[in-house]
Amino acid sequence: MPADEGSLAHSPESFRDSRLIPDSSYSLTNRLDLEKIFGRRAPLHVDLGCGDGSFLCALAQRLPDKNFLGIERLSARIRSSARKAASLGNVRLLQMESSYAVRYLLPAESVETFYLLFPDPWPKRRHHRRRIVTPDFLDSVHVALEQNGITYIATDHLDYFRKIKEIAESIPGFAIEDRDVDLPQSRFRLIFEQRSAQIYWLTLRKVSPVR
Repeated sequence: MPADEGSLAHSPESFRDSRLIPDSSYSLTNRLDLEKIFGRRAPLHVDLGCGDGSFLCALAQRLPDKNFLGIERLSARIRSSARKAASLGNVRLLQMESSYAVRYLLPAESVETFYLLFPDPWPKRRHHRRRIVTPDFLDSVHVALEQNGITYIATDHLDYFRKIKEIAESIPGFAIEDRDVDLPQSRFRLIFEQRSAQIYWLTLRKVSPVR
């Protein structure tokens, strides 16, 4: 769902010094005007649940010819991301539930790459319904991706990984690819690697057009 009314996204003064997309740039029923938001046309990469912005900003610095949109629900994390992104012209931030933004705000075939890194696994069975990766969510990702667009998903939770892979295999518009993942370090990836936790990667490529 959209950010709460007390969030940073609703403060014009804070927006002047950040990369946050203000509420006036979109409605809850209209798609984002990406060219207007970024001030240019360029391939779009979207970090779903961008956290403190470390991964997002490192990748944006590595690929200055791409546009980067970080989506995050929590105000403290958005503030941290905004500080890190302040000097990066190719980064914008949206305070929003990722699943809502993908389904309702991103235009069809507008995204070159999605990153979903270490989503909450909600390990207890009674909480599984809260997991972000569902058939409906991946259908929305499929619609938003351009042809041959890529989605990277990472988790340290084996049961969740198996479920995500099962859902992905049920959607004929995706192909699961085995490829090396050369991405900047994220905060959670560093934490899990320091704990010697196994990290499971899934790479999905869109192989059919919007249905």
